[in-house]
Amino acid sequence: MTLFTRRGLLKTAAIAGAGGVGLSAMMGRLGGWAASAEPVVLQTARIQATLMDVGQTKDVLTYGSAGMPPVLRMKKGEPFAARLVNGIDDPTTIHWHGVRVPNKMDGVPFLVQPYVYQGDHFDYAFTPPDAGTFWYHPHCNTLAQMGHGLTGVIVVENPADPKFDAEIVLNLRDWRLGDDGQFIDQFRPRDAARTGTYGTVRTANWLDQPRYDAPAGGLARLRVAITDVTRIYAFRVDGADATVIALDGNPVPERFAPDALLLGPGQRLELAIRMPDEEGAVVSLRDVRGTKPKVLATLRATGTSLKRDIRDVAPLEVNPVPEVDLSTAAHISLALSATAENMPTDGICGSLGYSFWAINKVPWSGDTPDPTAPLAEMKLGKSYVIDMENLTPQSHPMHLHGMSFKVLSSSTRQVQPLISDTYLLQPNEKVSLGLVADNPGDWLLHCHIIEHQKSGMTSYVRVV
Repeated sequence: MTLFTRRGLLKTAAIAGAGGVGLSAMMGRLGGWAASAEPVVLQTARIQATLMDVGQTKDVLTYGSAGMPPVLRMKKGEPFAARLVNGIDDPTTIHWHGVRVPNKMDGVPFLVQPYVYQGDHFDYAFTPPDAGTFWYHPHCNTLAQMGHGLTGVIVVENPADPKFDAEIVLNLRDWRLGDDGQFIDQFRPRDAARTGTYGTVRTANWLDQPRYDAPAGGLARLRVAITDVTRIYAFRVDGADATVIALDGNPVPERFAPDALLLGPGQRLELAIRMPDEEGAVVSLRDVRGTKPKVLATLRATGTSLKRDIRDVAPLEVNPVPEVDLSTAAHISLALSATAENMPTDGICGSLGYSFWAINKVPWSGDTPDPTAPLAEMKLGKSYVIDMENLTPQSHPMHLHGMSFKVLSSSTRQVQPLISDTYLLQPNEKVSLGLVADNPGDWLLHCHIIEHQKSGMTSYVRVV
C-alpha cells in the first residue's frame, strides 16, 4: 500500500501548477514523472552474514534474502522501475544518491514521500539522464539502517563508453562490531560532535581485502562507491598505472593519478587501471589516510598479456548537465557551523537526540510534517552560485539531492571544474558551486557524515 500525506499532495499540485510549460520540458529531459519498465523488487530483510572470522553477525540488513545489496544496473536514457517492499520492523525509503530523479521519487520522508511501513511497498520509476557510478540507501532511520548494511551501488551504463577488459565494482563501508562479531552502539555523542564515530571492521563488498582477476596487460575499470556513514578515504593504487576517469558519476575534465585522492561518504570514484603484464602480479587499492592505512581490495593479473595502453581509453561522454551562466547567476550564501541549540524532534524516522551542527545557524529540526523554511527558493531554469563556507574544524561531504553542480573555486586549493552532487569541504574552506535549477521540488542539502546529518547539518532548497 502506498501512503500519501495531504501536505505532500498539495505541494505536488502546487509545484506542478507553478512549473507550467517549463515543468513539462524539464521533466521530459530528466526522465518524466514515471517510467515504463519491469520493476526490480528490493525487499528489505534482516539476515545473518559473515563479516568477521568469529562467526556470523546477527541483525544485518540487506535488500533480498542473502548477502550484500545487489549492484543495480541501469542504462542512460532508458526507463527503470523498482518496488521497495519493506520486510523489516522499521519504516524505510530509498534515495537514489546522485541520480537526477523527479522530486517525488527522491525518497525523503515528509519532504517528498511518505515512509514505507513494514508490509507496505512503494513504487519508484524514473529514467536516469546521466551515466556513471551512483548508489542507493534509505533516508529513514539512516544511521541504523545504513550502518547495518542497507547501502547498494548503482551503475548507469552508456553504450558509447570505451571498452574495458574487466570491470570491478566496490562497495566500501565500515561496520560497528564488537569482538564477538555482533553490533555495538552505532554512535558515540562525543564523536558525533567531531569527526563522527568510525566503524571497527572495514570491508569492500562486505569482505576483508577481496581479490578479483583481470587480464594481464589489460585495461580494468574500477568503480568505487563510499557508502560508509563516517569514513573519509585517501585513495592510492600500487602495482600498476591508474588514472581517475570520473568522480561522482561525471567524467573529470582532466585525468590524473589517484595520489592520496581525498573523498568522503557519498562520493564515487572511477579508475582506469592498466594491469601488469606478468601473470599473477597484484595491484592494490589502498586507503592511506590516518595512522592505519589499509589495503581495500586487490586485482590479480591473469593469462597472457593483452599489451593494452592506458592512453587508449577514450574520453567518457559528458552527461547532459546544463551549463551555469555566471553572468546572470544569483548567489546563495551558506555557512556550516556547530551548534548546541534546538534539540531535534524524535521523529518516526529516528533522531540521535542531539543538535551539534547547523546550516546558516539553524539546526535541522528532525523528521516533522513542517520542517524549517527552505534555505533558498530557486526559479526553475535560472543559474545560481552557492557560496558555502565551513566554519568548523571538521570536514563535511555536502550532498545536494536532485541536481548537479559545477565546482567553480575553493579558498584552499586549485580545483578542477568538476560536475558533482557531493563536495568534501575541508575545515575553514570556502567553495563556490554553480548550478542551474533544472529540477522542480524540495531538494535536501546535507552532510553525508550521517551523525552530522542527523544532529543538525541538514536543510533543503526549493525549486519552483
